[in-house]
Amino acid sequence: MKSMLFMLPTIPATYEERERLRPIGRNNERTQRMIAEVREIATVADQAGFDALALTEHHFHSEGLEMSVSPITFLADLAARTRRIKLATLVMPLTGRDPIRLAEEIALLDHLTQGRFIPGIGRGYQDRWLNVLGQQYGVAGATSDGSEPDRHNREVFEELYEVMKMAWTEDSIRFKGRHYRVPADSVAGRPRWPVAKTWTARYGAPGEVDAAGDIQRISVVPKPYTEPYPQLWQAFSGNPDTIDWCARENIVCWSLGEPSTFLDLCQRYRKAAARSGRELALGQNIGTFRMVYIADTYEKAFALGAAALGDAFVRYFSGFGFFEGFRQPGETGPVPITFQRMVDAKFALVGTVDQVKRQIAELCEASNPDWFGWYLDQGLMDQGEVLRQLEAFATEILPDFA
Repeated sequence: MKSMLFMLPTIPATYEERERLRPIGRNNERTQRMIAEVREIATVADQAGFDALALTEHHFHSEGLEMSVSPITFLADLAARTRRIKLATLVMPLTGRDPIRLAEEIALLDHLTQGRFIPGIGRGYQDRWLNVLGQQYGVAGATSDGSEPDRHNREVFEELYEVMKMAWTEDSIRFKGRHYRVPADSVAGRPRWPVAKTWTARYGAPGEVDAAGDIQRISVVPKPYTEPYPQLWQAFSGNPDTIDWCARENIVCWSLGEPSTFLDLCQRYRKAAARSGRELALGQNIGTFRMVYIADTYEKAFALGAAALGDAFVRYFSGFGFFEGFRQPGETGPVPITFQRMVDAKFALVGTVDQVKRQIAELCEASNPDWFGWYLDQGLMDQGEVLRQLEAFATEILPDFA
């Protein structure tokens, strides 16, 4: 099983400081502290033997929690400070981006890292920013409820994914979909490209321009360093259609917090892959997130988690319905929004080294996932304690599962 560290990243501050310094997301001194912490964690993780480190992408987080507005830029910086660890995104929502621009940026970072970059993509679920940056597509955040806005989000996502994949695999492309066109429909007659005959017709990709000099196709450069393109990741939060789609596209599917149904997810992915002609082992191409808290007693470990990311989950992520993933089989009524529920659902692994190791072993025995992702408390826990947790995991737990 491979190991991954996942960070938001987060402005380091207490809740009192977030209120006093609001909007703390625009505080330069705290932003520099956040950058320094993420850099330190990345170099420690690289040296400690973790296989990957991932950042999310979100925007407009004035509260300072999900401060990863340009994960590709951040990861390029971390790539220059590390040697072997793979660097990933979980995720970059296609529905808030231009697919060709993203294809270019991914290909370039793939070159800069010589294959150490793993692009994670998704549909996006936060309306606050998606309905601004994705306004050209008229999208709202994914809700996984099969509603019309949810279906539209998926339609846009899959169309933009098709464009991005074409950009990586074809020397030149032409595409006319419902939401995106290449070349774009001109608003002022023929596209102006005065060197069509003297330059592009001779040196560009065949077919980019016609005999009259009109642009017919475009060539997206560079092509990825990894052939035909890097392994892709996608996060899954509840819609089984995402599992089936990832299996068809050979994309690693990450579970965001459905511990009680994780085995069902692994089995569904395996069956969907088989329908596409790929025979996989149980858990192959699957990753799962967990929070981890290690101390010399269970009680101390529980207190660490309850005061850090566990508290943020209760205050923040519960608002997006994440606690529904912690519902127990047969349970009816509201799910308790507490850190204790996260522990009971085995999303938060708490205890001594041996207790945490036993919980990871049970996960491996039940579903055999390819990847174990640690949802790290950067910015919500003292940096010294974060590093102590990393050291304990790397030296006393990781060797048993790597």
